[in-house]
Amino acid sequence: MRKQPNSRMCFLCGRENPVGLKLDFYEDEQARQVKADITLPDVYQGYPGVVHGGIVSAILDEVSGRAAMIEGGHELLLATLRLTVRFRRPTPTETPLTAVGWVVQRGGVGTRAAAEIRLPDGTVTAEAETLLAAPPQAFLDRWQEEMAYWKVDS
Repeated sequence: MRKQPNSRMCFLCGRENPVGLKLDFYEDEQARQVKADITLPDVYQGYPGVVHGGIVSAILDEVSGRAAMIEGGHELLLATLRLTVRFRRPTPTETPLTAVGWVVQRGGVGTRAAAEIRLPDGTVTAEAETLLAAPPQAFLDRWQEEMAYWKVDS
């Protein structure tokens, strides 16, 4: 699998964000999916032993958006227009999890993608559908300052 770039301050992948998750995302080109293996500590809980729903939603948003990079390249930046999350069961802390994202459809209003968070046995704890589109030019202009930090690290 091919590793995707990380940024400097992103909450999910930023290497220098002191409270971030510092996740690594990998492309499974054969399956046309992006994956991240995660074990979330208790500091990210809502209820005891359960990952906060906002953290779950952020992970689903990120992995679904990164799926568009498989075909569009690592410079393709998209913004989420809509994120619909379904919590199927509590997502446990201190447990190995896998986040998986894939593109459902390109074109029309934007790119439709989907994502899941899975337990080691494959059970899905949460799933999402996203609608992604090109961000406004002002966003892209600000991103240019960060491009030097958008890279694949070891």
